[in-house]
Amino acid sequence: MWMGIDLGTQSVRAVLASDRGKILGSGSAPLGGRRDGVRHEQLPEHWWTAVCAATRQALREGPAPRALAICSTSGTVLLTDRTGRPLTPALMYDDGRAGAEAARAGTPPTWALPKVMWLLGEYGGGGDGVRVAHQADLVLARLAGHPLPTDSSHALKTGYVLEEDAWPHARFAGLGLPEGLFPEVVRPGGRIGEVGRAAAEETGIPAGTPLVAGMTDGCAAQIASGALTVGSWNAVLGTTLVLKGVTDAPVADRTGVVYNHRAPDGSWLPGGASGAGGGALTAAFPEADPARLDALAAGLGPSDVVAYPLVARGERFPFLAPDATGFLLGEPASDAEHWAALLTGVGLVERLCLDYLDLLGAPLHGPLTFTGGAVRSDHWNRLRADILGRTVHLPHHSEPALGMAVLAVYGAGAADTVQEAAGRMVRLRQTLHPDPARTARHLQPYRTLVDELERRGWLPATVAAHARTRTEHP
Repeated sequence: MWMGIDLGTQSVRAVLASDRGKILGSGSAPLGGRRDGVRHEQLPEHWWTAVCAATRQALREGPAPRALAICSTSGTVLLTDRTGRPLTPALMYDDGRAGAEAARAGTPPTWALPKVMWLLGEYGGGGDGVRVAHQADLVLARLAGHPLPTDSSHALKTGYVLEEDAWPHARFAGLGLPEGLFPEVVRPGGRIGEVGRAAAEETGIPAGTPLVAGMTDGCAAQIASGALTVGSWNAVLGTTLVLKGVTDAPVADRTGVVYNHRAPDGSWLPGGASGAGGGALTAAFPEADPARLDALAAGLGPSDVVAYPLVARGERFPFLAPDATGFLLGEPASDAEHWAALLTGVGLVERLCLDYLDLLGAPLHGPLTFTGGAVRSDHWNRLRADILGRTVHLPHHSEPALGMAVLAVYGAGAADTVQEAAGRMVRLRQTLHPDPARTARHLQPYRTLVDELERRGWLPATVAAHARTRTEHP
């Protein structure tokens, strides 16, 4: 039995999976946070409370795991003391307050490195007792009873250089960041510790259970999707949208909106995270019944309303625009039309992301899978496939927590490669083929959105031109 834990934005999820991918136990617990404009914080202690609740629930339904791994949101960071005790709130993946620090660091403001600089300036510190910790690091430290190495996937947005497998300490020195601030780094999939007795009492996970270095949530979902061959891509749609693929070499992007993780086997996992996603539906319809609105939206004909469904201020992929905000072109005649416009808008952004990857020369010839909370909507799955004009595969279990259970198999030595472990544990439940007529119907709304994003100065002209070309020669 293998456990995966996903530290998400709104909840913690734990699953217990068999060697053949059957979910034998699961648990979840909600998370809250503080959002105010570009500010987005969570209290690290809440993560631990939620982990304890989720793992105990999962273990009530199944036997104890042989090993576990943890994923968390990319770019979420905090400062701790040398024992792993939090010294600051956690700045979440989309917190955008570190704009000035990002300009100095040469990164997007939502990356972890400028947030570390902001935290040091806001809360003080930087002495020998202060350490950087990512979201998963904090929970792993509580599980083991002491800090453990971080993994290179979570460390990427904190400035870790994957090509050299090293922190760039000379660069950090120029930013006023001491070497001792940053943790030891290992590649994902390595065994880094074991559950201690104190944590065992709180979580129900037996003491001595091996802890395996994890990855960020987007990478975890990619593992759970089985998209692990060169040219394959996985789209994770939940609160926001994340796309990740597999390549032989890093995908170069001078704007920095596409970044490259490193897989346990040494291949590369390029991708990016858009601020558009399902969170826009929740914001517009906080009390909605999604199934009812899906049914109403599915019965509507073509609409002139075009939406850019950005969840919060600022966009990170497929373009960088800190001042970008969501918008509607046209006035919806009903809630159903508004809902349909938001669903469609996410699909249009998703298409723009893939077109940008094509512009960068990324291979897109492999299978495309959908994962994330949005796959619960059959209507949205088919709509997105039609907008993209691509065949789409839906895994039977599509959650990042399962991806971490797969990684735990590899980390415990029960599979020679992650691909082998995924081959045993990942099963497809459905394949969707696009309707060419419906795909053609979405081309004009796509061009309208591209034109408007360019007109507002957010989408670079070269990207807009390539996207238009792709509507002529998809």
